[in-house]
Amino acid sequence: MADKLHFFDTTLRDGEQVPGCQLDIPEKLLIAKELELLGVDIIEAGFPVSSPGDFKAVELIAKSIKNATVCGLTRAVENDITVAAQALKDAVHGRIHTGIGTSDSHVKDKLKTTREDVIERGVKAVKFARNLVPEVEFYAEDAGRTENEYLARVTEAMINAGATIINIPDTTGYCLPHQYAAKIEYLMNNVPNIDKAILSTHCHNDLGLATANSIAGVIAGARQVECTINGIGERAGNTSLEEVAMILKQHKEIALTHRIDSKMLTSMSKLIEEKMRMPVQPNKAIVGSNAFAHSSGIHQDGVLKNRETYEIIDPADVGALGSEIVLTARSGRAALNFHAKKLGYNLSVEELNESYERFLEVADKVRNIEDAHLIELFEKVEA
Repeated sequence: MADKLHFFDTTLRDGEQVPGCQLDIPEKLLIAKELELLGVDIIEAGFPVSSPGDFKAVELIAKSIKNATVCGLTRAVENDITVAAQALKDAVHGRIHTGIGTSDSHVKDKLKTTREDVIERGVKAVKFARNLVPEVEFYAEDAGRTENEYLARVTEAMINAGATIINIPDTTGYCLPHQYAAKIEYLMNNVPNIDKAILSTHCHNDLGLATANSIAGVIAGARQVECTINGIGERAGNTSLEEVAMILKQHKEIALTHRIDSKMLTSMSKLIEEKMRMPVQPNKAIVGSNAFAHSSGIHQDGVLKNRETYEIIDPADVGALGSEIVLTARSGRAALNFHAKKLGYNLSVEELNESYERFLEVADKVRNIEDAHLIELFEKVEA
């Protein structure tokens, strides 16, 4: 089994589907170039048939990106595929990502057709796309709720038709990690031609399990992860690229290589936050403003003695400024003394104790302790 994990970023396609997060063409090109520098293997640049603006954006990105594969999304519709191929014609590495719903909900309720017709339409789309671009990826929409035996039939047929990447989306974020892993394992063990394709994860976060499901899928044999910066995406979002990258860094037992430069993760997060006008929650893993902040006295004392006591990630590894000791009414003497030294005060034990008692009085009244508060406090003690 290949030991490389391919990162497929869909910030510019699935991420842009978030209401209020639309980008103009220069912003899309800027983000695409930064994604290439980050080390993303595949950039899903958009859905070319959806609008003239999206077509132009994919076309420009395809002309500008040299090292990453540029991908365009389509439905299993010939016109979609033709338009996508036109947008990708100048790409050094071009890919069409086409597909159709495979769950009974999609087959019967949305498409109002049969399972056999879905396979036929998928095969036709893959073959058509394969004649227009070097690489075709097929997505089995709502694979998370698709019966495994039928999904295996779909996968085999699409690989025979020429797809070299098969995307197994948990479109509704329904699966539990062990269920999603079992689905990938089933395909790995029951699709005769699986050695001719890569399985891809594409997990949504409706139950807060997108990253967990993606990692479970990777451990089970998937070798491409579809994700977005900051986990931005439809409804509750997608798998977070930064979370997957740092899980691989921390858990060497997964033993997969990749091209992501983790030191760019914080700056990349801030770029997406700014351009897509989508604030990152403070407690967001890896890139949230509180990811390396400590306010509890017990935690602060431990971190000041040895950062690894409460931090499994070195902030420098993700491009963050460093650990932050935040003063609140829950903070202890060690944190107060730390800030005193930063401000140039060398307090005796007696002075620290006296400062701490006064500090608690201030902290109970003031939400944010500023340097000015501390200076006033220390000056009174030393007077």
